[in-house]
Amino acid sequence: MVAIARKIPSAPAAPQSEFARDVLAGLGKTPKTISPKYFYDSEGSRLFEDITQIAEYYPTRSEIEILKSHAADMGALFPKDTALIEFGSGASTKARVLLDAAPNVAAYVPVDVSAEFLAQEAASLHKDYPKLNVVPVAADFTQDFELPQQIAAMPRAGFFPGSTIGNFDPHDACAFLEHARRILGPESVLIIGVDLEKDSNVLHAAYNDASGVTEQFNINLLRRMNRELDADFDISRFEHHAFYNRERHRIEMHLASVKRQKVRVAGETIEFKAGETIHTENSYKYSVESFASMARGCGWKPLTVWLDKKKYFSVHAMRAS
Repeated sequence: MVAIARKIPSAPAAPQSEFARDVLAGLGKTPKTISPKYFYDSEGSRLFEDITQIAEYYPTRSEIEILKSHAADMGALFPKDTALIEFGSGASTKARVLLDAAPNVAAYVPVDVSAEFLAQEAASLHKDYPKLNVVPVAADFTQDFELPQQIAAMPRAGFFPGSTIGNFDPHDACAFLEHARRILGPESVLIIGVDLEKDSNVLHAAYNDASGVTEQFNINLLRRMNRELDADFDISRFEHHAFYNRERHRIEMHLASVKRQKVRVAGETIEFKAGETIHTENSYKYSVESFASMARGCGWKPLTVWLDKKKYFSVHAMRAS
């Protein structure tokens, strides 16, 4: 057996930080889990943008197809001088399609946890849309955050593309929809992307691409913990696992330990059994009807829904009730 070289921290790695607290709490559970929001440091954000370009990953192409065909219809739902708030904005590719077709939008508020990536995108938007008031907010969009004073008096609309809603368990998805309704206010409109149920082979390929980009995206979470939490994960001792859980209508992503081992994280020792996993992400798939039903129960009135040609993906317009 090859001994693993271990780092000896001079002091515990900031256990008061939210990242450290959440990681240690998640790794202390059975089964182990870490929130997918921690994928998105600068490197994780870059890798995710690479994922959106791979052949097997249909959601981005399908959603952009819908946006290009129907963005004007979506924009027509916004009042004049609307502030468009995008939850978990990442790259602005989809927002640009909507902005180009929505003249009623006077301000764009991208909200993202990755401050560095957000600043880069905001600078690019300022350059390309000089008449648009771009006001970035570096925050966890699932938690309460303050909207900029510049948009306080403006009507608001929400944009939540990418089927990020599928990363939440149904109970948490409803909690997010209620959270968004509070932020956006009464009678506001929300445009939201939702991935649909489909052939499991298509789903499997999308999360197990031949080029291994999704694998690197998943494994980057270990690298991030090594960088930021003084952890000593041996990357070669973990594997990327992604599969469709038919009973729960979701793709699951895991990092599986290939052997029994111990790992130091933020000054604590975490034990792994052979085959034990860290559950890093779920991606729930809905029917149009099941998502609309959930939305109604969370305070939103479905207005309309658009599908791509293959009916792989949906974009819903809803109004806060």
